Amino acid sequence: MKMPPLALYAHFPWCVQKCPYCDFNSYTLKDELPEQRYVETLLRDFDAQLPDVGARPIVSMFLGGGTPSLFSPASIGRLVEYVRRQVGFVRPTIEITLEANPGTIERGRFSEYKAAGITRVSLGAQSFDARQLKLLGRIHSADETRRAAEELHAAGLSNFNLDLMYALPAQTGAGAEADLRAALTLEPAHLSQYHLTIEPGTLFAAAPPEQPEDEIVEDMLARSLRVLGEAGFEQYEVSGYARPGARCEHNLNYWTFGDYLGIGAGAHGKITQPGGAIERTQQLREPRRYLAADPRAATRKPVAPRELAFEFAMNGFRLVDGFPDALFAERTGLAPALLEEALRPLVARGLLERGPEHWGATPKGFRFLNYILVELLPEAEGAKRIPGSVP
Repeated sequence: MKMPPLALYAHFPWCVQKCPYCDFNSYTLKDELPEQRYVETLLRDFDAQLPDVGARPIVSMFLGGGTPSLFSPASIGRLVEYVRRQVGFVRPTIEITLEANPGTIERGRFSEYKAAGITRVSLGAQSFDARQLKLLGRIHSADETRRAAEELHAAGLSNFNLDLMYALPAQTGAGAEADLRAALTLEPAHLSQYHLTIEPGTLFAAAPPEQPEDEIVEDMLARSLRVLGEAGFEQYEVSGYARPGARCEHNLNYWTFGDYLGIGAGAHGKITQPGGAIERTQQLREPRRYLAADPRAATRKPVAPRELAFEFAMNGFRLVDGFPDALFAERTGLAPALLEEALRPLVARGLLERGPEHWGATPKGFRFLNYILVELLPEAEGAKRIPGSVP
């Protein structure tokens, strides 16, 4: 079996302030940041997982959070260099992304992150409207986002992403478009757009804001496609738009069912074993427990054969280009014919399209992606839809 490419995700769980919409494994920093101790634990965590991946080099790294930019460039560089020495990179220079919030970057620091090995930055702008930023609990201003973008260009890190949110409280189509146009003036290489979703356990779940009606949200998405298309951006996945050559390689590895190690508090991983079995891993979520635990304390869960088709489709249908049968077979070890019965009704409803040895979501299906995934859930009823996938 051909082994999938291997990426690395490192989680940094602390933020200056927890946002009311955020359900990520993140924690408000109340005491001194345990920077050195946490990086040491990341390195031990990485070493403990190396026997699972053999001699495969790393194709991309993503440093997410939380707010990784709370950590010094020296600490980030130490992690990057350690990974390089231990397993190597697939190329001399790979995509290494650092998530950053505009309100937590000191002036001039992006140059130091680049010197530490960072090749790409994902900047959490979210909005350029002061009222929306306040409602979202963001600690930065639109001007700070603009200054951060200037710093990125000056540092030679022009391959950066801006995160934006839409369907914000009382937001109009014109308001969402204004955010997009403000973002484009900063000349990012990549733009990610996320629908504000009210997640259980968040502050917004306890006191939900009133969001725009579906018709207004549809208008926002239509405006996004038009404005970004005119600016030279191509939508390549459900939330991602990129200039030519600037697609996020790390996220593409997720969407094509590649492997990835997850290190850090609460980090998830996916590893294919030499015999073809696939295993999910998760580290201890709470930072203090993670720091105190044996680095081999990760939870490991085999992915059952009945779940593989769903997991692959859940990722593959995010891509505008869909996926070929050959990739499904290569990454899951399952026969492509197993998808036929499950997907045929969705083709009939105009949600999916079947090409020669290829699957993809239609424009209509892209708008109702969650519905497609529910149809493929590997529960009792869903399992019947994928013949032969139940062991």
